Amino acid sequence: MTQSHPRISKAVIPAAGLGTRFLPATKATPKEMLPVVDKPAIQYVVEEAVTAGLSDVLMITGRNKRPLEDHFDRNYELESALTRKGDAARLKKVQESSDLATMHYVRQGDPRGLGHAVLCAAPHVGDQPFAVLLGDDLIDPRDPLLARMVEIQEREGGSVIALMEVAPEQIHQYGCAAVEPTAEGDVVRITGLVEKPEADEAPSNLAIIGRYVLDPAVFEILRRTEPGRGGEIQLTDALQLLAEDEKTGGPVHGVVFKGRRYDTGDRSDYLRAIVRLACEREDLGPDFKTWLRSYVTEEM
Repeated sequence: MTQSHPRISKAVIPAAGLGTRFLPATKATPKEMLPVVDKPAIQYVVEEAVTAGLSDVLMITGRNKRPLEDHFDRNYELESALTRKGDAARLKKVQESSDLATMHYVRQGDPRGLGHAVLCAAPHVGDQPFAVLLGDDLIDPRDPLLARMVEIQEREGGSVIALMEVAPEQIHQYGCAAVEPTAEGDVVRITGLVEKPEADEAPSNLAIIGRYVLDPAVFEILRRTEPGRGGEIQLTDALQLLAEDEKTGGPVHGVVFKGRRYDTGDRSDYLRAIVRLACEREDLGPDFKTWLRSYVTEEM
């Protein structure tokens, strides 16, 4: 008989990074607020959490991140101006972000790594499993990933990590998983994890991407975890301990994602994400693709 585990309702979004790869744009603007077409990247992430049924969202922020809170708050002056103009379409867009979810915020005082950022969520999360969504990874809503991860966690318990196949020469950019197959084609049992290995040392070509569903046992492990690669507290190191000892917090599974993912943490991939999403928009796509074909033809 399949065991039932507690329903997940909370999502944690670490957003305290400095965004140095996008300087000077991120000198005064959080990288999470950079627009992807006409919405900031962070809104796509919150929308994904809500679509998966997680309407309680805690954002881990830092200095100079106030625009994130403002974006998900009401802007009465702007709403009043749009109402007076009778601009119902734009008014709806403005109100969407403030009505999405119940938002909470906590500051990560020192940028001590993803593991430390997740640990900052402990008082809010308590003793319930929770999801972690990284803002650099945008998952296409037509290819639901988080909902599948929640399903596996609620059935199997423990923790669930999102994985994606990458080229061997790219694995050094990611955390990497050693896995065993299960009866389900998209689900694997994780037996080990290593942070950013060289290609000849990687246990597989399965890279960790920015979605996790975690057992609260991870908090106690993070409290004991020493700084690792880069002098930071690595979430991967804590998950490795969970994978080694199922008694600590249940098994660790992986969902192998084969859908559409947009990496906005890299400048080139950020531009590709904008082009792809703009091309697929009904209101922008036809004209934009016509221009894009013409531009590419002229440049070749």
